[in-house]
Amino acid sequence: QVQLVESGGGLVQAGGSLRLSCAASGRTFRSYGMGWFRQAPGKERAFVATISWPGGRTFYTDSVKGRFAISRDNAKNTIYLQMNSLKPEDTAIYYCAATGNLGIITRKDNYEYWGQGTQVTVSS
Repeated sequence: QVQLVESGGGLVQAGGSLRLSCAASGRTFRSYGMGWFRQAPGKERAFVATISWPGGRTFYTDSVKGRFAISRDNAKNTIYLQMNSLKPEDTAIYYCAATGNLGIITRKDNYEYWGQGTQVTVSS
């Protein structure tokens, strides 16, 4: 069982930066692939970034490549999403998720555990 708690969301102007954190419980955290998803009003929850288990490979949706970076600190049972050059279209609730599946996982249906989400609002 893995419990996830996101933090770090907020209101930022376009061009600004935020760093989201996701703290995980459970001793087996390091054995899970982790992902970030986001859901804008009226839209489906969509994949943003993932860091795989094993290997720590990263993968991003095209719209955030070069602006966002996912990382993990297994000693702190935490993953991060560094978001730079934010745009109004990045406004959404951001969720972290954990998967026991190996490799790069982008489908939300393949993630077993979810956090409660943190709101990110980017003003123009």
